Amino acid sequence: MQRRWILPPESDSEPARRLARDLGIPPFVARVLLQRMTVDTELDEFLHPRLRSLSDPNLLPEMPAAIARLELALRRREKIVLYGDYDVDGVTSLALLHRVLSAHGAESACFLPLRAEEGYGLSAAGVERCLEEHRPDLLVAVDCGTNSRAEVAALRARGVDVIILDHHEPEGDRPDCTARVNPKCGDGEFAYLCSVGIAFKAAHALLKSSPLPDFDLKHVLDIVALGTVADLVPLEKENRILVRAGLQQMAATRWTGLAALMRVAGVQPPVRASDVGFRLGPRINASGRLGTAQESLRLLLTNDFQEASRLASSLDRQNRERQNVEQAVAREVEQWIDDYFEPGRHASIVAGARDWHHGVLGIVASRVTRRHPRPVIVVGFNDSGEGKGSGRSIEGLCLVTALSRCAGHLLRYGGHEMAAGLSIHENQLEEFRNAFEAAARAMVDDEMLVPSLRLHAELPLHEFGEDVLEAQQSLEPFGTGNPQPILFARGLAPLAAPKVLKEKHLRFDFPAGRQRIQAIFFNGAAHDLPRPPWDVAYLVERNEFNGRVSAQMQIVDIRSAA
Repeated sequence: MQRRWILPPESDSEPARRLARDLGIPPFVARVLLQRMTVDTELDEFLHPRLRSLSDPNLLPEMPAAIARLELALRRREKIVLYGDYDVDGVTSLALLHRVLSAHGAESACFLPLRAEEGYGLSAAGVERCLEEHRPDLLVAVDCGTNSRAEVAALRARGVDVIILDHHEPEGDRPDCTARVNPKCGDGEFAYLCSVGIAFKAAHALLKSSPLPDFDLKHVLDIVALGTVADLVPLEKENRILVRAGLQQMAATRWTGLAALMRVAGVQPPVRASDVGFRLGPRINASGRLGTAQESLRLLLTNDFQEASRLASSLDRQNRERQNVEQAVAREVEQWIDDYFEPGRHASIVAGARDWHHGVLGIVASRVTRRHPRPVIVVGFNDSGEGKGSGRSIEGLCLVTALSRCAGHLLRYGGHEMAAGLSIHENQLEEFRNAFEAAARAMVDDEMLVPSLRLHAELPLHEFGEDVLEAQQSLEPFGTGNPQPILFARGLAPLAAPKVLKEKHLRFDFPAGRQRIQAIFFNGAAHDLPRPPWDVAYLVERNEFNGRVSAQMQIVDIRSAA
């Protein structure tokens, strides 16, 4: 289906030209900035994110109570267990907190539930195994626990105090815990933080109250950036500060395991958010998707070079296995969609089948959402009819809200606006599908369901040059909430027929005055190109060859010149 192009507003506005002159930046960068910033103070914070701008960590809901209990545990030398989730956000949160608590001399252990046997978060089975293995005095639930009333009550009945550091949407009554540090339970000021950001805030608060002269919190910023980018939370406000500084720290990381993973993944300075999202994050996630996330956690905690190299190679191998499993499940899901999905009729997609591996369902759901802009739920059932599913949403539809309207058909669900997980019995699938379709239909309009491409600024090819790449870097890091600008040029015609690369990619040469601009269109051979001239949507990418860095035009879409 042809994507609908959404053009930027007033691309030739006087404010943009004035801002470009004042800051000495190309006009296209000024136009993007004005779309994303509203006042001058935000503009300065956006262009120059500074660690000293970070707010007092004690402003987060219930943070003082959490720190008071942690300090009591440190004084009493109690056994502390950090109970996390098996994704990148959970693993990085545990690694960060463990290092900070160890620096304070605490006896802390890390616990990760088994995805297949125990499920997500503070499950009854996971809590019981945790108690048997560690017998904690204090349990810190990280990236989970916000709505775990029964599980927290069971822990309290066994004499275990509970602190929750989480960012998932609250539902119903507060668990009876010592503290629940969740920004979504307060005024929403820090609602963009994921769990590793909250863990960083907790570490900051602890160090403010109990300073350690030899511990520099800046050294864990690369761990914060890893979890924040991988969890797809908005890169705005303090997230932007943490990720910008964290990516710089990652280039000279002091953590042996992270350095080993960067070598295996081929990540070299300068480290970009895309390196985390597409190279490092998937490898950290791989062990938790197909088995246990313990290897990923050990990698981030080890100081042994040989162990780090072995673990990094193992995660790299597991990531390739995950890709094979993902592709197999994706083919079956797409076949189901071809058989049952009607774009003109359905506002959602709920697909389920036996033996779809639960570890890749979220990735597959993301892929389906990009192809069919709808909220998507993908469920895999075992031989007993018990199903676990993952969901991904579209802009403007809160997935957890939609699931709350179908809660009667679910065993369990949780998550946030754009992603969620659920448990369901197979005999409820059809009724859930109907209920979810009704909820989605009530929450979307037809325009939200049309494939669209939002363009950010016009950049004619005669303005394309090396300075464009450097200027674009001032907008980084790119990610959720701050996407890389998609630019466009009008009325282009290639100098010759495109060259086909690897039977699927296309390379073009476009004239631009006296110079020739080379462009790559990945998977472009599958597109039915119209006759030139064209309007071309593209990205400006960094290309490094023989030690020379240059700007490259990467085509996103082509349409007949309007």
